[in-house]
Amino acid sequence: MVNDAPSPWNVANYVTMLRIAMVPVFAWALLVDGGESDTWRLVATAIFVVAALSDKVDGYLARSRNLITDLGKLLDPIADKLLVGAALVLLWWPVGELPWWVPAVILARELGITWMRMAVLKYVVMPASRGGKLKTVLQAVAITAFLLPRDDLPWLTLIAWIVMLAAIVVTVVTGLDYAYQGWRIRRSARRGSRAGA
Repeated sequence: MVNDAPSPWNVANYVTMLRIAMVPVFAWALLVDGGESDTWRLVATAIFVVAALSDKVDGYLARSRNLITDLGKLLDPIADKLLVGAALVLLWWPVGELPWWVPAVILARELGITWMRMAVLKYVVMPASRGGKLKTVLQAVAITAFLLPRDDLPWLTLIAWIVMLAAIVVTVVTGLDYAYQGWRIRRSARRGSRAGA
């Protein structure tokens, strides 16, 4: 019997892995001169945007070339969380442009959902939902605005905060939905195991 499942070592997953590899490069660029260099802030912003857009690239490649794999479903949200997490933490400290509660709320949700995904992995791989994808886009737009030099652009800071607050709301709501879905998966699996005992 021929196995038609795509290999996990494919171009879509390589793009995801490249996104993970870009995270330390982004962090280094942002921290040059303590985040005070406009030039390096622009470099960091460009790296962040390219890395964030690569999420669309690997998704397109996976769907168009039938390269969707369990490894890709697992790595893709992890890559997103590493990129967003690094940006949020560094914008809080040492750059000091976000209050501590912004990365705390977002990362608590992200780490909690990642743990839950791992917990239900033996039953099913949970792909990102539409709400989760919207959350990722809002976070990316807000972070991009915060990364840009804004000393003479107060309107950009206002936009950055509006989008960031929207991202936080969607982050919390989708987190609750994921938690509910994970609870349902585990409940169904336990019922099935008891029925088969």
